[in-house]
Amino acid sequence: MSKKDINLETSLIPWHELQRFFASGLAISVDSSIDMIEVAYQFSLDNKAQVEQWLTDKKVAPVSDQQALQWFEENKSVWAVVIKPWVLVQDKDE
Repeated sequence: MSKKDINLETSLIPWHELQRFFASGLAISVDSSIDMIEVAYQFSLDNKAQVEQWLTDKKVAPVSDQQALQWFEENKSVWAVVIKPWVLVQDKDE
């Protein structure tokens, strides 16, 4: 999958619509300081070294319960893209 393809599949979506992915542990938060398209691209390439670096730096992490609750209560919309089985999400307002 190319970065262009990933970009075309990225959309703003209400957090409420992503609850099942969060409940399954498949919602991954991408820090607003990094490019979500690049993260999605590296996930699609299965670039473990880069993904592990982002995890270590806490730039990429499973959506936390606190974060999910806050987004739910605020009826927040987040940017999202599916890189199976994951759904990468990013709050540009952070």
